[in-house]
Amino acid sequence: MTTGHRIADVARRSGFTPATLRYYEEIGLLPAPERSSGGYRIYEDRTLERLAFIARAKQLGCTLDEIADLSIAWDGGKCGPVQERLRTVVQAKLAEARTRVVELATLTAELHAAGAALEQHRPEGACDERCGCTTASAPAATIPLADRPPRPDDHDPIACTLPAEAMPARIEDWAKVLRFVTGRSSIDGGVRLELDSTVPIGDLVRVASAEQDCCRFFSFALTLDHRGVGFEVRAPDDGLPLVHALFGAAK
Repeated sequence: MTTGHRIADVARRSGFTPATLRYYEEIGLLPAPERSSGGYRIYEDRTLERLAFIARAKQLGCTLDEIADLSIAWDGGKCGPVQERLRTVVQAKLAEARTRVVELATLTAELHAAGAALEQHRPEGACDERCGCTTASAPAATIPLADRPPRPDDHDPIACTLPAEAMPARIEDWAKVLRFVTGRSSIDGGVRLELDSTVPIGDLVRVASAEQDCCRFFSFALTLDHRGVGFEVRAPDDGLPLVHALFGAAK
């Protein structure tokens, strides 16, 4: 007699609908289950484990194609390769999420500025250059580009954990975004880089995120105000020479 789980039981325990389970089987994300003498699908415990993995990957924003690729490692039965592949995907998703945060923060700042402008001047006749209907005032916003806020009394050590062989590629990545710098000014604990409006924000966010993974003492923030787009870099006092060496000092 065949033992295992019927599709309704698997759906209840996994959180996926029976229709989704059949679809995953159709596209190869789930192996074809055995069938009972009556033709019913019978699933093994391993399928429930696989569905838990799929659910976690979906929670992290993975597409079905990405999950299919990850499942190749998962089928090997060893956690290490799965973690390696998932770590790469998570880092890419994190960079994408930070880019979206910047975009949403920019839009939020623009909406706040627009709302304020619409209240400041109400012409009796047609719209003019001050009413806010046809022109925009520069928004002000500061978007931290850090995994966590800096700790005032417990700084990370002034050290870089990036392997030496990865240094040239990192320097090249910074060079690609720093070529958009149009000026520098001193700020408390670091330097503010004035950026051209055409700077690729997504690339800037990605390289800043990667840098903080290996240099936790840095603090990065993107600023948007009347001065334009700025990139603020801060560090503890003993880390300022590194800030100036990598990002330049105000003249």
